[in-house]
Amino acid sequence: RIRVGDPLDKSVDMGPLVNRVQWERVNGFVERARAEGATVLQECASGVDFDAAGGCYYRPTLVTGVDTASEIVRDEVFGPVLCVQTFRTPAEALELANHTAYGLAASVWSESIGQAMEVAAGLNAGVVWVNGANLFDAACGFGGVRESGFGREGGREGLVEYLKPREAARRAPAASPKASKASKGSKAMAAASPGPAIDRTAKLYIGGAQARPDGGYSREVHAAGGEMLGVVPEGNRKDIRNAVEAAAKAGAWRRTAAHARAQVLYYIAENLLAHAARFESCLAPVVGADQARAEIGASARRLFTYAAWADKYDGAVHQPPLHGLALALHEPVGTIAIVAPAAVPLLGLVSLAAPAIAMGNRVVAVPSMAQPLIAAELYALLETSDLPGGVLNLVTGDADALTAVLAAHRDVDALWHHDARPEVHQRLEAASAINLKRTWVAGPTARDWFDDAQGEGREFLHHATRVKNVWVPYGV
Repeated sequence: RIRVGDPLDKSVDMGPLVNRVQWERVNGFVERARAEGATVLQECASGVDFDAAGGCYYRPTLVTGVDTASEIVRDEVFGPVLCVQTFRTPAEALELANHTAYGLAASVWSESIGQAMEVAAGLNAGVVWVNGANLFDAACGFGGVRESGFGREGGREGLVEYLKPREAARRAPAASPKASKASKGSKAMAAASPGPAIDRTAKLYIGGAQARPDGGYSREVHAAGGEMLGVVPEGNRKDIRNAVEAAAKAGAWRRTAAHARAQVLYYIAENLLAHAARFESCLAPVVGADQARAEIGASARRLFTYAAWADKYDGAVHQPPLHGLALALHEPVGTIAIVAPAAVPLLGLVSLAAPAIAMGNRVVAVPSMAQPLIAAELYALLETSDLPGGVLNLVTGDADALTAVLAAHRDVDALWHHDARPEVHQRLEAASAINLKRTWVAGPTARDWFDDAQGEGREFLHHATRVKNVWVPYGV
């Protein structure tokens, strides 16, 4: 009974496609599915395909007998074509629905509102309609995930996409007491703390375990005065692959209760303060004793801050003009790649990783090249702080080379790099387009990490989450 024709005719239900090229594309999807053995049903009240005015009308099409490997199921058709697959359990339905590279919108139909909400929470889509479809309102955000893009239109989250921090509020990092005595502090620390009697071998930290680099290579780390402090592993493409795979296996972290995530962050902060002397001895030869102490104190504050935020960065409830509500839920982005700022080896890494972890993301981090040995101290801390394996992975090595691999990795959902030069920024944006991953890239002097107004806050939580709008009807 669907009537296809002139969209300006009030008696017509569905208009034409944009042009003949799109008509051929849609028809190609359907005919290839038919050739694969699918059942294709095409019926409508008016059977015209093309008219004298140049309209290209494709008949409403129902396709059955397809599986998840079928092209017509995996890819976006952009035509009046519906593929139908059966399922036995809600868990199987979720697996079928999420078996695609796209995630713009979804509909859930059920007599049980509880089961519908459970399925809606598990769908990898930017918008979910419960017992409805194509519901829109300017007060409610709309947008997708994965290869359906990122960012939102409408609502408060839509406005954020058009805003940037005030440049006046960004002041260059102060060079005063934190770094002014770096050389003097490093000499004093070197004199007070002679090298350890046992040669310590730093490793990568992947999946909650120390790992040797795939290539077997290492790089030297030198103090501000030029003396050698030690060696760190030289990670490569395969090490990044292993780290991303380990992060994917830690997917249960996003389902961990926010209160439990907060407790882990509190525990890490407490352990950091308990081992402050060890971290200071690692940082001081490179950044000076004053900055080392400042970084440790600020890092602990960051961890305490995001532990407090873990169960308080809530979404919102919108009241669009219908009998229902639109729930704007904050969800973790997924796997986030982080390149730590070189100037603040510990504080920069903690300031970026803590909000990501607090919101339920998994992190693959490249520590500062100025002092990558901090990674060894950090993973020794994590191993005693109840952080599940794979939530935070540390891969040391050439930051530019490793960042290029992360930017092009299809299973990385976002890339944060706050040491990027303009030419590097452009390359990262181009490489990240392969799977439309979110990027947050800035220059090395974009913010003062010691300033709480610049080094923490809602801006970081915004980049660590995405908004899913779930429309829930009620009444009649």
